[in-house]
Amino acid sequence: MSVLNTEPGLKKESPFQTLFATLVIPLVIIACVLIYLFVLGNPANFEGGDSANHPLPGNYLGIVYKGGFIVPLLMALLVLVITFSIERFITVSKASGKGSSDSFLLKIRGLLLSSSIDQAAAECDRQQGSLGNVVKAGLRKYKEMLSEKELTKDQKVLAIQKDIEEATELELPALERNLVIIATISSISTLLGLLGTVLGMIKAFAALAQAGAPDSIALANGISEALINTALGITASALAIIMYNYFTTKIDRLTYSIDEAGFSIIQTYSSTQK
Repeated sequence: MSVLNTEPGLKKESPFQTLFATLVIPLVIIACVLIYLFVLGNPANFEGGDSANHPLPGNYLGIVYKGGFIVPLLMALLVLVITFSIERFITVSKASGKGSSDSFLLKIRGLLLSSSIDQAAAECDRQQGSLGNVVKAGLRKYKEMLSEKELTKDQKVLAIQKDIEEATELELPALERNLVIIATISSISTLLGLLGTVLGMIKAFAALAQAGAPDSIALANGISEALINTALGITASALAIIMYNYFTTKIDRLTYSIDEAGFSIIQTYSSTQK
């Protein structure tokens, strides 16, 4: 039986992949709130065993806790960036397939020029990536058009092009899924950190005003605790920007390879068929 009589194997996402973000986001937020309350807010981290007092000298868990209620949200954003970056890395790595894309395309071109379509399809199966899936979809239509007598050459070329475009449209959404979450975190984490800092500064100066006499130590402690929010926000934002740019670059390269493969298949058909 011909290799091309089977379906091209375009990816279908599992229900878990579809619900991944829906499940992970609330779970991470709940976990970070619990860590904030029971780990950072552990009475052992504070003077007199009371979280209402100043943190013990050098106790960073207590210092972070004093950053306020926005701290667990910023922690959650940081954890979400790491989680979705790992998830995207696994997905994009699988989509990239095995071996070099350039070598794969050169091999496919050579096999098409020698009319070895079934061998080209076997190479697509060995590639095991989005590029191989799209190329195999184009090869199926390519072979079908070789035996088609009723259509003109231009109509056959358009039919091959349409199948390649449809296959591409099935592959790309899986690659871009959840990137919008990383992009959103890169935007809001810094703003949320600044909000926490401003609220902390307001609280510190209000406490200083009520004390009557200036207390430089209390003011310094209040400001350092408020700046915890800025530090967490900038860290989450910087990591999100780096990972978003990394994944978009990888996806753009893969998309370019897919476009190049489609163009190559169409050009080969146009140049070899009458």
